[in-house]
Amino acid sequence: MNAPSISIRERVSEQEWEQRLHLAACYRLAAASGWDDLVFTHVSARVPGTDHHFLINPYGMTFDEITASSLVKIDLEGRKVMDSPYDVNPAGFTIHSAIHAAREDAICVMHLHTLDGVALSARPEGVLPVSQQSMMVLSSLAYHDYEGIALDEDEKPRLVRDLGDRRFLMLRNHGLLTVGESVGEAFVAMYLFQSTCTIQLRAQAGGGELLRIPADVVAAGEAQWRTVTRRAGGSIAWPALLRRLDRRDPTWRD
Repeated sequence: MNAPSISIRERVSEQEWEQRLHLAACYRLAAASGWDDLVFTHVSARVPGTDHHFLINPYGMTFDEITASSLVKIDLEGRKVMDSPYDVNPAGFTIHSAIHAAREDAICVMHLHTLDGVALSARPEGVLPVSQQSMMVLSSLAYHDYEGIALDEDEKPRLVRDLGDRRFLMLRNHGLLTVGESVGEAFVAMYLFQSTCTIQLRAQAGGGELLRIPADVVAAGEAQWRTVTRRAGGSIAWPALLRRLDRRDPTWRD
């Protein structure tokens, strides 16, 4: 699929274009990390200066094809609010719209079906304090029970209730979700979440008892994460990841 022939950059504000760049980079980085699930998961980001317009991936485009111009602008109902040759999947925005509407700080919502994420979400004990990464996640983690494919509007209040003010959400039998005040923050949070799942599954596969991090150390995880990531905004890791993308393939900027 090719990017639109019309110059999107000329039709949007500088702030929106910057957000498009960050979101396109997030999709490309997810693909490079092996986190994509064909075309069936989403990352959404609020358009700066609005509380009801969002950017999301074109339905049917793989994550490694997405560019800043190809992202589709929609409202809270998943309807296009700007001309685009691409379709969107309104059902795929069900989870995202609920969180964006309920959380002012939910600038970016990242939802994935990674194999390790789904695998751990099916284990009743959920995330255990067995790694440094898990300590960061456990400091702001919630769970939501599986209710089927997220198509039912009635599920939204329960989803919002279960998430509360947390940053990490494990969707039981389904996958992982992170909320960020920026695209970079949501991505770095997902990296920690996904790493937590992989490490725990590998540790459990080895058999025997696992060494757990003490509760008082886990309790300090939020403050430590903010220190390491520069207030949890990914201001150290995110620019480095953008440079890596540019070295590999700068077409995400188109």
